[in-house]
Amino acid sequence: MKIRTEAEHTAKMKKLQEAQARKQAVRTAEKGLVIVHTGPGKGKSTAAFGMALRSIAHGMKVGVVQFVKGSKETGERDIFAKFPDLIEFHAIGEGFTWDTQDRARDIEVARIAWTEVKRMIADPSYRLVIADELNIVLRYDYLPVEEVLAALAEKPAMTHVAITGRNAPQALIDAADLVTEMTMVKHPFREQGVKAQAGIEY
Repeated sequence: MKIRTEAEHTAKMKKLQEAQARKQAVRTAEKGLVIVHTGPGKGKSTAAFGMALRSIAHGMKVGVVQFVKGSKETGERDIFAKFPDLIEFHAIGEGFTWDTQDRARDIEVARIAWTEVKRMIADPSYRLVIADELNIVLRYDYLPVEEVLAALAEKPAMTHVAITGRNAPQALIDAADLVTEMTMVKHPFREQGVKAQAGIEY
């Protein structure tokens, strides 16, 4: 590997800086994004909640609806409760499908949660709406993906919508502006038998 002199390094960084400035100069559009976090790796909901914190730091109103989850207290729910004027948080799920073992009830609860998401998306006062674990609901056909796509197509122009969960349907990926797939490389639950821990998983 070639070791650059300070002058060579400075010249290279200057070229990079100029190239980045040119890119930034032509990227001036703003729009509400449809964001999908999917994949088998950890961090999908965590990343969405990071965006929620950024949004409320800018004084933007945020709506969060958690599908599937709901029976357990979480750190994010507790911290967001400290900002009642800026964030509305609903955990409407009743647990994972293997725990509930009641498909009809799972579909009913998913519909209740989706009604809340649609209400938030349609209200332009929300700048970010997070549909946490909606992909799980779509995977099990508890809601038709076509209905979700229709609501996204009608959202206010500056509203961001973030959707999380494994196995995002291809139609949703195709419709989204930003898609991130979390890939699991190692996980202590599988590798070391470490349980879910406060502050890390919830």
